[in-house]
Amino acid sequence: MSSQYLLKTEPSEYSFANLQRDKTTSWTACTSGGFEEPCWMKPGDKLIIYETGDRKSAVGTASVVSVDASNSKNPSVEIKAGKPLPKPIPLSEIKSKKLFENSPLVRIGRLSVVSLTEAQYAFLSDD
Repeated sequence: MSSQYLLKTEPSEYSFANLQRDKTTSWTACTSGGFEEPCWMKPGDKLIIYETGDRKSAVGTASVVSVDASNSKNPSVEIKAGKPLPKPIPLSEIKSKKLFENSPLVRIGRLSVVSLTEAQYAFLSDD
């Protein structure tokens, strides 16, 4: 199972800047379209934060602190802010990369959580 994920957020509701300010937050937008992969997340998993809306860009990193899957219909993942990306990576650039051609990120836009390969995470995080 992957240990890298992309989490989408609407910046007008909760932006990466909010996460940086708060340092940690409980991520409850864990399922959409029947996709329940967050229940498999574990502490230490690496995250890319992607802002939707007008921005449509990967903007920063974070990590999983803890997972509470006791409510399987609404699991909660505690995440900790990482660093902002050197420059936001827009969806148009992500879609143009062969690396993402089979990714649910570009094929199923409604997902709020997307599993990433190590190579995809490395590209987005600049690691």
